[in-house]
Amino acid sequence: MKNDHEMKELVREKYTAIALQSQTQNATSCCGATSSCCGDEVYNIMADDYTKLEGYNPDADLGLGCGLPTEFAKIKEGDTVIDLGSGAGNDAFIARRFTGKTGKVIGIDFTEPMIKKARTNADKLELNNVEFRQGDIDDMPVTSNYANVIVSNCVLNLVPNKHKVISEIYRVLKPGGHFSISDIVLEGELPAKWREIAELYAGCVSGAIQKQLYLEIIEQAGFKNINLQKDKVIIIPDTILSNYLTADEILEYKNGKAKITSITVYAEKPVKDERNCCEPGSGCC
Repeated sequence: MKNDHEMKELVREKYTAIALQSQTQNATSCCGATSSCCGDEVYNIMADDYTKLEGYNPDADLGLGCGLPTEFAKIKEGDTVIDLGSGAGNDAFIARRFTGKTGKVIGIDFTEPMIKKARTNADKLELNNVEFRQGDIDDMPVTSNYANVIVSNCVLNLVPNKHKVISEIYRVLKPGGHFSISDIVLEGELPAKWREIAELYAGCVSGAIQKQLYLEIIEQAGFKNINLQKDKVIIIPDTILSNYLTADEILEYKNGKAKITSITVYAEKPVKDERNCCEPGSGCC
């Protein structure tokens, strides 16, 4: 089993390859420029259609999401919004539609080629209140109590330490702020071998955790009014399953209770923190 650092480097390598490909290659190639498997289909079957949304920019849509969090995020004009794992800027540009000229949108991504691609797209759109910062979303380059809203689209499942990234979201949100996050979670146990397959990890599946645990981590971090805004089962075709499982294993998976699910979850940071925490960084909360 890979450690957290190795998992992060795996994800960085994968998404760097995607960022450096053309739009056509991203739509048709198998697993990026350096791989021969066909796991990119995993992304496509999870993605929702952005094309009819105001603010949509095709150059920024790499088809890597699993929901439409900005549509559920209750963003108001003038809000400061942070998009975690912003990629080429797709959700950030749609969030800008809601914030207007008086708000601000910050995208955070730890892959340098993605940041460059997003900044190029922002320059083309001449948006002076959308910026992109390189950094880890479990250690955000943002001051505390800064954002009104945080969104993210199919990214937190790729972070090994879920507790840390949820705690960072709590830190960065203003009191009374909220998030809307689309992500991949599990119900029941996936075949054990999937957790050893690097490609599926980078494709959002093996890095996912149980839905109930995911929601518990959010609650433990101090968030309130937690609710699922969307809950959709992901059906993976046999053509993809056969890359990782034998025919008998595919049959066993289909007949079992394990499910891969795309959720969009909403939660609010209380106006007053009543957790009796120690000083920031002490690890008490």
